[in-house]
Formats: sequence, C-alpha cells, structure tokens
Amino acid sequence: MQKSADEIMELCNSGEPVIMGVVNVTPDSFSDGGECYAPKAALTHGLRLLEQGVHILDIGGESTRPGSAAISIDEELRRVIPVIKALKEQGAPIISIDTQNAETMRIGVDNGANLINDISGLHGDPKSVSVVAESGLPVCIMHMQGTPQTMQNNPNYNNILDEVMAFFEERLEFCDSHGVAQNRVILDPGIGFGKTLEHNLTLIKNINKFKDLGCPLLLGVSRKSFIGAISGETNPKERLAGSLAAALYGLDAGVQIFRVHDVKQTRQAFQVHNAIKDHKIKI
Repeated sequence: MQKSADEIMELCNSGEPVIMGVVNVTPDSFSDGGECYAPKAALTHGLRLLEQGVHILDIGGESTRPGSAAISIDEELRRVIPVIKALKEQGAPIISIDTQNAETMRIGVDNGANLINDISGLHGDPKSVSVVAESGLPVCIMHMQGTPQTMQNNPNYNNILDEVMAFFEERLEFCDSHGVAQNRVILDPGIGFGKTLEHNLTLIKNINKFKDLGCPLLLGVSRKSFIGAISGETNPKERLAGSLAAALYGLDAGVQIFRVHDVKQTRQAFQVHNAIKDHKIKI
C-alpha cells in the first residue's frame, strides 16, 4: 500500500532506522552503473530490496557521480517512469524520485512517487519548489557545493559545519516561504558532493549538530570514495565494511534515514547493534 506524506514523516521520526535502497536506472553510476539500466533489471532489483526489508526505494535516472554528464529530461523520464509504475503496481509502499528537474518530479509524482529527493536542494530548477508545494509530499534537500560536473574541483570551505548549517537554514526559510512546511523536509549533508575527505569526516562526526534544525536527517555514505581514501579499496563494491561502519556511527548520532546499496547487510548490522545496545544485563 502506498504511504501518505504523514505516514512517511511518521516513519522517519519513529526512532527506528529507515533504510532507503538505491535503484540507479543509469548506465554510469559510480558503484553499479548499468546493472539496473534496463527497466526489467531495475524492477527485479527493487523487488529484491523490498524482500530484504527496505523502507524506501530511491529511483534515479541520472548519474550524479563526480564529473558525470547531465542528460535530457526526456531521457531521464524514459528511464525512471516505467520503473516507478512497475514498482507501484507491485505494491512498493514508498517510492522516492531522485531528480533535480521539476518536470521529472511532477511526472514521477503523477505516476506513484511519494517522496522527492533533490541533490541540488531545490536549486537546480526554479520550478521545483512549486512542484513540491503542490504535491504536499516530503522532500529531501541535500547540500552540494557546485554541480556533479564541478563539485570535486578543489572544494573549499571556511568552516564546513557552519556553512552547511547556514545552507539548511536558508533552504528551510525558502521552503516555508513557498508553501513547503518544515515538517515535510528531510536534510542530507551530501557526503561526497563537493567535499574532501576531511570535509566528509567532519560532517559525519558532527552530524548530530544538524538535529537542532528539527528535521529528519538522511546519511548517504554507501560505497563512497572517502571509504576508499581511508582504506585503499578502489572497488566501490568492496567497501561494504566501511559503509556499515559509517552508517552505525550515524545511527548512534541520531540519523534517521540511511541511503544504501546493500540493504540486507545494513539491516542486519542495525538489528545486531540495537540488540546489543538495548540489552538489559542480568547478573
């Protein structure tokens, strides 16, 4: 059954970790490019993630890896809409449309998406905020310095925590002034999007500071290059252990939503972590 906007936000604020599973309908995403490019493959992958206990399926048709090329809206729609329709028909409860484009958001919502995930923080398309407001749906706003094409060209901050906080505060005011209430907003600090290793580590270590804004926090660390920079692992698919380590840190810091590739493993890690943490010692 499709979830309403209120139900989605209640889930995000439930106190239990929410797992958002990645379905990249792209030929060139950094970790799994091409694996779900065909609609049938994307549907199969999405259904597999549902079986593994995912809460949200995040459907994206445009790669946002560093240096990736933008695609046309027509091409983006050709990739994602058949997948959203098919997953909706199969009963996916929460489908997120991962896009910077207002038209893709609108058509995605019309075809069953019930969460909007915008890596540009509603900067990418001036019409996006109107689509979000009119839909009444939750929106995830991410921080990014630059664009996917430029973001890793010497990212620089005077104080990354202060600047990301100021970005979130400005975006919340912007949303409110355009009819998008704060209780519909999810915040993502954008690990790996216009950040160095030092910036990423600072954000993850201090992510609890953003809880003061009163919005659910989303953390996307799965298989990212900062893990390779620390471990020396060049193959993104071999970064599961590092992904889980960062996710568990985020869990203890109060993050509510985790965008991941490896749903089954992440869910198991959270289950064991919470079982140990909640265990009452009997002597």
